Amino acid sequence: MKTLQKQSSFNLARGLLAATVAVTSIGLFAFSGLAAAQGAGQYALTGKVVQVSDGDTINLLVDKTQHRIRLASIDAPETSHGSERPGQPFGEASRKNLADYVAGKTLTLTCYEKDHYGRDVCDVPANGTTANRLQVQDGMAWANQQAKGKFLRDKTLVGIQGDAQKKKLGLWAEPGAVAPWEWRVVCWKDKKCK
Repeated sequence: MKTLQKQSSFNLARGLLAATVAVTSIGLFAFSGLAAAQGAGQYALTGKVVQVSDGDTINLLVDKTQHRIRLASIDAPETSHGSERPGQPFGEASRKNLADYVAGKTLTLTCYEKDHYGRDVCDVPANGTTANRLQVQDGMAWANQQAKGKFLRDKTLVGIQGDAQKKKLGLWAEPGAVAPWEWRVVCWKDKKCK
């Protein structure tokens, strides 16, 4: 009987210790600005937007650490990166448009992965939807159909882009818009800028 009581007490103590560790871990995880998101492989980042680099890239300050964020499912016109990498038409307008939606705001992003540059790939909330969708809706970004749509998580963006094209919004106001994934090859890599 005494052995059974000792074992029960030991199991109770072990259970309480495990629960304490779990609660502490959850608290530390939430405190760090990271939290589990719904869906397999998803995670959330909560922080303040401290920089808008271009129409699809921002910096988010999470507990004194800056995270470089690439907006999921879109590709915006390139901004200038020096004389060797000139910007595209609407590159700066796209950056400003995104800044109008998110600059200086504290947001919780839904993220999916890190890309090959180490950026978190995320949906960024804005005005009851996402800044990702708003950029495409405003004609300030493409639905990213590079590599046969490999990077297009939000398939509705194709229709949203079609609507912006029909209305000649943003970059669609001028004929001959070149997708950024083509621009990076033709202009930056092959040095055949138009």
